[in-house]
Amino acid sequence: MLLLHLESRAKRFLNKLLPKHFDQVDRKIVALRENPFPQDTKRLKGMDWYRVDVGEYRIIYNVSGNVLDVPIIGKRNDDEVYRRLKRMGG
Repeated sequence: MLLLHLESRAKRFLNKLLPKHFDQVDRKIVALRENPFPQDTKRLKGMDWYRVDVGEYRIIYNVSGNVLDVPIIGKRNDDEVYRRLKRMGG
């Protein structure tokens, strides 16, 4: 199982979710630790990041060695997720 590195902006987003949505996203992150590249994963063009959707949310992540790095979680139909990723140098 991969170690999880959840960055502060992802933690803040998770803490604002309703319990039902938090559980959905949390279960997906746990599943990614077991299998980081499930069938519904897509690689972001021109980047070393991947995305996976769960309900109305999008998880942006990368795997480096034995660490699952999750810098951003955001609304699925909101391009702000990608703008934040570009701002952080992704």
